[in-house]
Amino acid sequence: MLVGPIRWLNGAHALLCRAEPKLATSCSRRTLHKGGPLTMANKGQGSKSNVHSKTNRLINEKSPYLLQHACNPVDWYPWGQEAFDKAQKENKPIFLSVGYSTCHWCHVMEQESFQNEDIGRILDENFVSVKVDREERPDIDKVYMTFVQATSSGGGWPMSVWLTPDLQPFVGGTYFPREDTMYKVGFRTILLRIANQWKQNRNALQDSSERILTALQSTSRIHARPSEAPPSCQEVMSKCFQQLEGLFDEEYGGFSEGPKFPTPVKLRFLFAFWAVKRASSEGVQALQMAMHTLRMMGFGGIHDHVAQGFHRYSTDQTWHVPHFEKMLYDQGQLAVVYAEAFQISGDEFFADVARDILCYVSRDLSDKSGGFYTAEDADSYPTTQSKQKKEGAFCVWTAEEIQQLLPEPVTEALEKTTMAEIFKYHYGVREDGNVAQIQDPHGELTGKNVLIMRYSLELTAARFGLDMSHLKSILSKCRAQLYEARRQRPRPHLDTKMLASWNGLMISGFARSGAILGEKQYIEQAERAATFLRNHMFDADSGKLLRSCYGGKQHGVEQNIPPIFGFLEDYVFVIQALLDLYEASLDQTWLEWAIELQQKQDELFWDQEGFAYFSSEANDTSVILRLKDDQDGAEPSANSVAAFNLLRTAHYTGRLYWIEQCGQILAAFSEKLLKLPVSLAEMVRVLMAYHQTLKQVVICGDPKEETTGKLLRTVQSTYSPHKVLILADGTQRGFLYKNLSFLSSLKRNESKATAYVCEKFACSLPVESIKDLQKLLQ
Repeated sequence: MLVGPIRWLNGAHALLCRAEPKLATSCSRRTLHKGGPLTMANKGQGSKSNVHSKTNRLINEKSPYLLQHACNPVDWYPWGQEAFDKAQKENKPIFLSVGYSTCHWCHVMEQESFQNEDIGRILDENFVSVKVDREERPDIDKVYMTFVQATSSGGGWPMSVWLTPDLQPFVGGTYFPREDTMYKVGFRTILLRIANQWKQNRNALQDSSERILTALQSTSRIHARPSEAPPSCQEVMSKCFQQLEGLFDEEYGGFSEGPKFPTPVKLRFLFAFWAVKRASSEGVQALQMAMHTLRMMGFGGIHDHVAQGFHRYSTDQTWHVPHFEKMLYDQGQLAVVYAEAFQISGDEFFADVARDILCYVSRDLSDKSGGFYTAEDADSYPTTQSKQKKEGAFCVWTAEEIQQLLPEPVTEALEKTTMAEIFKYHYGVREDGNVAQIQDPHGELTGKNVLIMRYSLELTAARFGLDMSHLKSILSKCRAQLYEARRQRPRPHLDTKMLASWNGLMISGFARSGAILGEKQYIEQAERAATFLRNHMFDADSGKLLRSCYGGKQHGVEQNIPPIFGFLEDYVFVIQALLDLYEASLDQTWLEWAIELQQKQDELFWDQEGFAYFSSEANDTSVILRLKDDQDGAEPSANSVAAFNLLRTAHYTGRLYWIEQCGQILAAFSEKLLKLPVSLAEMVRVLMAYHQTLKQVVICGDPKEETTGKLLRTVQSTYSPHKVLILADGTQRGFLYKNLSFLSSLKRNESKATAYVCEKFACSLPVESIKDLQKLLQ
């Protein structure tokens, strides 16, 4: 959709690049070499080269997205002063194109327009063309997406924005086809008209741009008065529940008709709401809504039943046909929420899904250095001979393929029943494909099947006269054989960029799941990833995080590109991860680093006048708006996570001013919390914790002793969302004893570990039994 002051383009329609509920983010440049991540060309790219003899400036970049455009016949510039100076000198508008490497419609627009010689000529003659990876520069993406969303009914990627030479936006949109269609203005037409308007009506465009920017600065201001208190917890959390209840799909779960996104922040709020109101009908309903959604997602095609993990979202109401892209941030958050579902229910289905997610990430998104890659593309070549990529080609199946791969009879007694027959029944495979035309507007999935658990294990077992253990064995063997067959297909593009923020989310996924499930290897993988962040994405001299790291040298060229330092989301997700990792591993090293980063975050991003945190530092003059995220989406709002981190760090250090800062954040966002709390579900969860105060669960004992281990395991396996776990092991010189003086006064039984639950500067009587500790936790 095109937006802005040029009226002759009003009404133009455009497809979104799989627009998400909110903006996603990303990155800083650092390349690992010896002993570090693999070179991108060596690791699962599965894509055919599109290299021409002529390259543009993007060939010197490290971002996989920018490198995808390095051979376009467009004189692309990366975001930077060279491009701005050219625009000023030649008095040309800037054409800003923002996307990411696994974006389906970004690929489409590149193939249609940016690989076209004529379009390249028009761009080069009339504009200064700038490419930005939204995952590398979330600050730039956020500013111009705010403009697009504020002046239209939506946003998405690829994002196309036209700027004045001083970087003020005047027209914006998303995807455009190359030529005019019955319903859409073509990109060629748009370029020529904007070029003409710039020549004929430049002053009017610039005046309009300044008015729009002033309005955006006013409407995007989030602040609180020094004496302002956070809103009432009861009112906000009840309203948030009611808004979710009104959106809830009772049949299929989720909170929309379609497309349906996994929404971990909403599900985690429902869990916390249930924990507070578990005896009420509302509490029971909240738990049912969350559990039903997680089950339906786990059964659906959004869940990859062959190669594990979750796709980006479902295009339909039933969770059947996904957008096949896989993002790291989804895996990290979903691992946590499925593990918590198991923690609450004891149902092994949820534990199995959490393990499934972590298996996928360990195998396909993990670098040998310990870091995690960003994403896998939705598109791939159907065969090695194919010249055109198709969405989902790597993941879908024909009935004939499955029949050929699984021809064996189940048993001698069932010699007429093949494994394929059972598999096809259970996973809803049809001879003519199970994807409806309305779910496949481009015909890429015609005759194909997206696997979905159509029937329960009990029904499938009854249908074929099998016992449950035998059926599970059969289905497991079938999935393994299909996985091996799928490995022979051309793989989708793998974005080997490693982002601090998304690595933080994934560390939390491994650490929280490992603690809840009692799986030590998950905690160890979280520790390896945290070590990777410390070694490769942290600048010890400045104390700052780096936004991103890339695998290997690009095209044999090593450029002296300055690093992009971390943004607010990098700090909050990494701090959250380190706190989660301490509670899982009980290694105070991670706690100490979390506190160091919290202090640096306050220094770089805290708004001393209006409170809460800005999303970016103040030192980049090319970012024309300094914003604060005001909604959850694919990831929780950075200020929401920051507020919870402040509560937790305060209870680990005794620094009560961090609790005051948390309250100031909640006050700054009070208007949105009172009017539309469902858009900040994670912050509502923080508000609940703030008003109830966190419990300090202190286990006094030697972690090597069995009684200590049992108490620790009780805390880690019990759902209690408003707590911090502290191991008081008697090490008086350790970080915790230095910061929390009351720990020295807590006594332990000589032969058994002892537990205390402390809140509001008072501790419970000591308990030694698991049963008594569970009562205190709940």
